[in-house]
This record gives sequence, C-alpha cells and structure tokens, in this order.
Amino acid sequence: MDTTQLLKGVLDAAVLAVLDDADGYGYDVVRRLRAAGLEGVGDASVYGTLRRLYAGGSLTTYVVPSDEGPHRKYYGINAHGRATLETQRAEWHEFSSAMTALLLTEGEAR
Repeated sequence: MDTTQLLKGVLDAAVLAVLDDADGYGYDVVRRLRAAGLEGVGDASVYGTLRRLYAGGSLTTYVVPSDEGPHRKYYGINAHGRATLETQRAEWHEFSSAMTALLLTEGEAR
C-alpha cells in the first residue's frame, strides 16, 4: 500500500494533533511526527501544511530567539484549530472503523 497517498490525506490532522500536545517549530513538528510512526513524512510537506493551516486560521505563530542559530518560528493551535481537529478526529474514527470492517478476513469476527 502506498502510504504516501494516505499521509497526504491526514497530514493536517496529524500536524494539528502534534501541536495540540505542545507548540513547536517546523523541524520539531517533523521530528515528532516521525517519532509517532510517520517516518515517511517529508519536511517540505510539513512546512507547507504549517503555512496553510496558519493562513487558514487554525494556528498562531511567534518567534523565539536562539543562541545557536537563527530565530525559530513556533506554531501553536488556537480555538479554530482545536475545533477543526475535533471534527477531523471524528471523521477519522468513522472512516477507520469502516475500513477495518471492510478489510477483515472471513475468519475474523465482523
């Protein structure tokens, strides 16, 4: 199965979920997604998703100075983003339940 196509469809929800735990800068979000098991997520995809979610009003941003390099732009989820995440969670549970039922083999209980 080509998980890259699946990932494209759920990246918004994954990024919002990561930021619901704690604010983060771009590469930190990438690292946390990979640590959660989404090893195939691309840096550019995550950065693009962060920009799009911010432009759509789901995220806030702020800059934190760094002693070891350039300042870091942090992203945080806001009320609109949390509402979006809750909707996406409900949609995901409904979708994943339907797919699980479809993919069960004959020997497994339905």
